[in-house]
Amino acid sequence: MRLQDIAAILATTVTSVSAIPFGQASVTETRQAKPPYFLLTGDSTVAINGGWGNGFLSFVESPADGKNYGKSGATTVSFRAQGIWNTVIAEVEANKDAFSPIVTIQFGHNDQKAAANISPDQFQANLETLANEVTAAGGTPVLITSLTRRTFSGGKVIQNLETERLRAIAAAEAVGATYLDLNTASTNYINAIGNENGHKYDLASGDATHLNPAGEIVFGRLVADLLLEKRTDLAEFIKENKALSDKIKNGEFATGDETD
Repeated sequence: MRLQDIAAILATTVTSVSAIPFGQASVTETRQAKPPYFLLTGDSTVAINGGWGNGFLSFVESPADGKNYGKSGATTVSFRAQGIWNTVIAEVEANKDAFSPIVTIQFGHNDQKAAANISPDQFQANLETLANEVTAAGGTPVLITSLTRRTFSGGKVIQNLETERLRAIAAAEAVGATYLDLNTASTNYINAIGNENGHKYDLASGDATHLNPAGEIVFGRLVADLLLEKRTDLAEFIKENKALSDKIKNGEFATGDETD
């Protein structure tokens, strides 16, 4: 190559680099991530008036935001058939420019019932499809294993959602999604505080599935803490409550009124 050709190439390279505004190369590294927009999906153990969903959202700080789409009686089939899932996907698409949409997916309580006629294989496949559709729409799916029922036998919680737990984890792993093992965490917590205290979270007398307002806060905090274990980048958008988190972590009965 002739000397003048080399000089021309060097001149072009310098011109190209000089055309980049000063500091532009570091913009991506320093730019604050878009705030999350949480879209909660699932059955009554997520829904308003009985689920952990609103308790979780009470810890979300602006500019982050969210909505609770949990539906009483919902399965992975009925949630779509009733049109709720399409609304959630539309929310992802509408908010993905200003926010980072995160869709939590927690089903199982109703899918396991014989009347639903949903096999474990179908349940897992449905979860995988839901997660993939969130990703395709521009959101991030987070699968959550079912909140435990607070029913006891022999001094321990009856683990009657284990099949659904394992299938939710398998679905998350199959599609490469994050999962939160709420079933194990909530079971461990209820075992730690005992049968009597566990029923203090009942929405109504004898209802060991749904949560009263105190339970919504306590288990909403548990979900928040599980999420932060997997997504430390979300810490600035989720308000701390160390006193409550510590009680849950240490297996101590929490009222939901704890403050730092």
